[in-house]
Amino acid sequence: MGEEQHSRKRSRQHFEAEETRHISLLKSPRCETAKWYFSKEEIERFSPSRKDGIDLAKESFLRSSYCTFLQRLGMKLHVSQVIIGCAMVMCHRFYMRQSHAKNNWQTIATSSLFLACKAEDEPCQLSCVVVASYEIIYEWDPSASIRIHQTEYYHEFKEFILAGERLLLDTSAFQLLDVELPYKPLAAALNSVNAWPDLATASWNFVHDWLRTTLCLQYKPHVIATATVHLASTFQNGKVGSRRDWWLDFGVTTKLLKEVIQEMCMLIEADRRRTMPPPPPPRREVAWAIPAPLKPPVHMSRGYPFHSYPLQSYRQPGIW
Repeated sequence: MGEEQHSRKRSRQHFEAEETRHISLLKSPRCETAKWYFSKEEIERFSPSRKDGIDLAKESFLRSSYCTFLQRLGMKLHVSQVIIGCAMVMCHRFYMRQSHAKNNWQTIATSSLFLACKAEDEPCQLSCVVVASYEIIYEWDPSASIRIHQTEYYHEFKEFILAGERLLLDTSAFQLLDVELPYKPLAAALNSVNAWPDLATASWNFVHDWLRTTLCLQYKPHVIATATVHLASTFQNGKVGSRRDWWLDFGVTTKLLKEVIQEMCMLIEADRRRTMPPPPPPRREVAWAIPAPLKPPVHMSRGYPFHSYPLQSYRQPGIW
């Protein structure tokens, strides 16, 4: 009995040592003020990751990585887009309190989706989340789908996910469960302005894209939704609302609307530049120089001069 307890204690110590490689379980300062909205300067210059030497470009790449991962994981688990969007916002908020250098984004993203299912009252079995996440993370390994069903690997990865969930809740002082998304305000805005189908589709697609960015950390959901409808209508050369400043009905000032739309246009342009194929290399223009008249030597046997320029360059009809 004593040996069994000692073995169990030793295995637990081994697990805790392994766990520190994936996720930081240090106590974090609780978010007493519940400040989940930040300025652009705070996001770009003063995030916790910046203090650990991760620059803005690297953090933007990591942000895009866990959003893509969450989209794949959510589709694999057949959860709603609301769950996926909620998990993305949870990750964005978490990494404004914790550093990427100390917290594995795949673990945090998986825990966020599991927590989002609880928050949106759309529970998903932990076993399904564990298996699906493991298979995506190790998709390069053909044996991963078999290995995760082994008791040792399954329980170890499950403990990582549960540890990530505890860290998410502790970091946010249990306020991550209250996540507001732009979907409801968007539906209200579209109904209010009697939007046509193409405008509604474009607006929903825009909102899906905005949740992958830091807009949800800068502006409240109703501001994002209102600006999205206005931007989508501008792209389609359409007019919405019964009056010109219809956005005032949704509590958005003209100054704020212009500011948000400017941010959205910058994000669209940055994405366009990133996905645009590289331009072809410039064609080299060859300037043909007329050779200066020389007094060439005469070949002793053939009786005609040698040229000092390459002959193959002038192999055109009528030259020779």
